Amino acid sequence: MKAIFTLLVTCITFIGYSQTTLKGKVIDEQKNPIIGANVFVKGTYDGTITDENGEFSFKTTSSGNQILQISFISFETMTVKIEVENYNPKRFSLKDDLNTLDTVVVSAGTFKAGDNSKVTALKPLDIVTTAGSAGNIIAALETLPGTQTVGESGRLFVRGGESNETQTYVDGIRVAQPYGATANNVPTRGRFSPFLFDGITFSTGGYSAEYGDALSSVLLLNTIDEALENKTEISVMTVGAGLGKTKKWENSSLSINTSYFNLAPYQAIIPQNLDWNKPIEVFSGESIFRTKIKKGLLKIYTAFDRTNFDINQKDINFEDKIRVDMTNANLYFNSSFAGYIAENTKLQTGLSYGYSQNKIAIVSDKVGNNERSLHYKLKFTQFLTNRIKLNFGGDYFDTNFDETFKDNSTSTFFSGYKNDLGALFAETEVFFSKQLAMNIGLRGSNASIVNDFVVEPRISMAYKIADNNQVSLAYGTFNQTPNQSYLKYTSNLNYENTSHYILNYMYNKEGKMFRAEAYYKDYNNLVKYNTSSAEFNSIYNNNGYGFAQGIDLFWRDNKSIKNLDYWISYSYIDSKRDYRNYETNVIPSFIAKHNFSVVTKYWVEKLKSQISGTYSYNSGRPYDNPNETDFMNGKTQSYHTLSFSWAYLLSQQKTLFFSVSNALGTNNIFGYQYANSPDINGQFQRQAITQPANRFVFVGFFWTISDNKKTNNLDNL
Repeated sequence: MKAIFTLLVTCITFIGYSQTTLKGKVIDEQKNPIIGANVFVKGTYDGTITDENGEFSFKTTSSGNQILQISFISFETMTVKIEVENYNPKRFSLKDDLNTLDTVVVSAGTFKAGDNSKVTALKPLDIVTTAGSAGNIIAALETLPGTQTVGESGRLFVRGGESNETQTYVDGIRVAQPYGATANNVPTRGRFSPFLFDGITFSTGGYSAEYGDALSSVLLLNTIDEALENKTEISVMTVGAGLGKTKKWENSSLSINTSYFNLAPYQAIIPQNLDWNKPIEVFSGESIFRTKIKKGLLKIYTAFDRTNFDINQKDINFEDKIRVDMTNANLYFNSSFAGYIAENTKLQTGLSYGYSQNKIAIVSDKVGNNERSLHYKLKFTQFLTNRIKLNFGGDYFDTNFDETFKDNSTSTFFSGYKNDLGALFAETEVFFSKQLAMNIGLRGSNASIVNDFVVEPRISMAYKIADNNQVSLAYGTFNQTPNQSYLKYTSNLNYENTSHYILNYMYNKEGKMFRAEAYYKDYNNLVKYNTSSAEFNSIYNNNGYGFAQGIDLFWRDNKSIKNLDYWISYSYIDSKRDYRNYETNVIPSFIAKHNFSVVTKYWVEKLKSQISGTYSYNSGRPYDNPNETDFMNGKTQSYHTLSFSWAYLLSQQKTLFFSVSNALGTNNIFGYQYANSPDINGQFQRQAITQPANRFVFVGFFWTISDNKKTNNLDNL
């Protein structure tokens, strides 16, 4: 018995001597103690939590080389190699976890629409719930600051830039022909339906080195990564009909949308300001196939549309109207892959092909053109640390355009061009802390059509000045090849270029967002020519220049009043250009100095309805009056439009939608066309450039058939 007692005492004594006490203190980057941090020896049960002073102390029976792990919510987990027998008390500083929502983000020049974005200004469904947008992505974006409503175009004009200064991308791959076919001074629409997209990033300037060949902005459209369920969508509208189908499998899915639009029945009822022989008819379809491949996702997107119309247009220079008969066919194919090829390395790559064909009859003249465009992209993302990310890769663009013109004397004229553009880019994203972040990028590109290599530096940073408040800065240089209407006649041109300077303030908290942004853009090497319009015999040069500066304000609130969501936008812009055939440096004809929009959306529970309203105002735009001495001295009346929409849930999966654009029938004038020669009194006669109709009325019925029997189109209207 005595021997057993002696053995027990010896074992207890041995165990006691084999224990080691580990002590220390855990603090944050500001040297404040962290209370309740979890500290333990990895692979054991030995550990504790820090006290009110951030200190810890515990005993461990482990020995030799071990790993001490320290963790606390909203901080990065720390692992430290220690030798237990030689461990001395230490202080451990935890770094902020930069994946939390209160981390600063670079927001200068960028609006994002996506439920997972920290700086979401719009949600994807806002694109189609905005009254007056009629499901048009471009029309919805025109309610944001920094944009111009150019009603006779329908394209996206950003911060003193023309519409061709904005590039559009789907899943990171460029779209060469983003707009539908149209005639002169008749507004067009974006080609893409918003229903297949769940994320939109709209950059009004200072964008990433990943993108190029755009002087003003980029519009990034991201398709839905994964279908949630099988469903069928049926739509019957006053302007046509549509059918959509989504099929989901275990690791893949396929979505197909088709639609047919014919404005003839609608225009037979609603008066129009234009003389149509055959109103616009469009057949379109789009599909996206998605499949998971190991640690990545492959998406194949295809869109096709065919448009035709026949219209008689007034021209002040001719007694009879000019007849324009047009047929357009457009195909866009996009294949993209994104996934991890190593633990800290992500690959994004893709290929797009666009083909557009126009057949146009202008009275007895015939015009035919074809554009073929290819884009290949390769991008790697290397996560060097939790705080440093490196993006690098390259682009290759190939464009072929040819045009044939046959006049009534049977003479034939050929024009066109071919351009190969290669680019390399690299950009580092650095988070110094939750309060400070910086992006530094460089892009180099060479275009064969201008035979020049340019280097474009880009830098942006953001600093969090207080909770929910931050400031951002951005600077960059941007180059773009001249647009198609010049290159088809001459190859003796250089890059057009601009520099962006942006200062942004943002407040973002619990359903409320306020943004204020000041910017300055310096334009150089803009194209000029010496004729009334760009023609084959014009003399072209790059002697043009200009600037744009202004302030953009944006406020959104969906928190203060129950069921009410609204945003207010205001922009002031001061811009002048000497380009095209301008006589001097003046405000361009597409610029309105003051732009204002109010968008409201209210859910009425008792009526199971969403009621929306949009009011937009633009101050007058300049135009040139040849009856006056000064160039571009005229100014149009202010632009006003008030639109409403009503979405009513007939049953869980059936929705009735009604909208009216420009409900008050305001007669907006966008400018004037003057005669080429004066009349017998020495005066140049003119005609107004107006909207196609005083108002647009839309009625649609939407029916969703889905697995869960709950999904409906209310979120898409």
